[in-house]
Amino acid sequence: MPDPVVALISPGQMGASVGGRLVARGVTVITPAGRSAASEARARSAGLRIVPETDLASADFVFSIVPPDQALPTAGRVAGLWRGSRAPLYVDWNAVSPGRSMDIGRIVAQAGGRYADGGIIGLPGRPEDPGPLLIASGPEAAGLAALADRGLRFKMLDKPIGAASALKMSYAGLTKGLTALGATMLLAATRAGCDDELLEELAASQPNMLNSLRRSIPDMFGKAERWVPEMHEIAEFVGRDRGESGIYESFAALYAHLADDLKGEKTDIGALARLFPAA
Repeated sequence: MPDPVVALISPGQMGASVGGRLVARGVTVITPAGRSAASEARARSAGLRIVPETDLASADFVFSIVPPDQALPTAGRVAGLWRGSRAPLYVDWNAVSPGRSMDIGRIVAQAGGRYADGGIIGLPGRPEDPGPLLIASGPEAAGLAALADRGLRFKMLDKPIGAASALKMSYAGLTKGLTALGATMLLAATRAGCDDELLEELAASQPNMLNSLRRSIPDMFGKAERWVPEMHEIAEFVGRDRGESGIYESFAALYAHLADDLKGEKTDIGALARLFPAA
């Protein structure tokens, strides 16, 4: 049986890492041309082949790893490429709500394709690291068995489309939500002039929380902009009819502010960096 071909949409840090792990195990990974110079350089460094977008229809798998707000339009654009031809297994690995994943699945099915719901937990990591965990659900997720022992860690949920996305939303809602909550209260304490005292009290009574914030807050600075649409998706997952969904809309606003601040005067970013200098 010939080695599988995987089409990877958008070789960002996570995408390039996933693609590079597959390439290292003999999988041909293609990615569409027309990206930024930085993206194309990242793709080449990972061993990905840059091809015309129409060539994606020849792949056995399509892995969508894009910003959450691009997941739906990406599916519509890519699914249109294989009408009338052999359709690959399309896996949306993005941080989207279960409802969004179901919408993407319908787009893929209408184009004659197969679809699996996915979610990624963890960081890209170095090639020698275990790498992130790729969680998949839905009847077609079993097709990923063809990529077993190809450098990726898969966890298959015996659940319908939407389950993998729900798990990702729940996990990210906790981890990134706690980072947002910590940044919120540390900034409030800074404005009130009791930030040093807060750190002293956390060190005395909540050392585990303090150590977690020391890691997560500086790491968040360069990611805040990407986390904004993810917070919107988590709010959708929680349920627009539930008051607590507003927590994540507020976190989206916080991350948007911090992303702008990072590009500008760095007022709040500077305050947080003073409290938690990057290692």
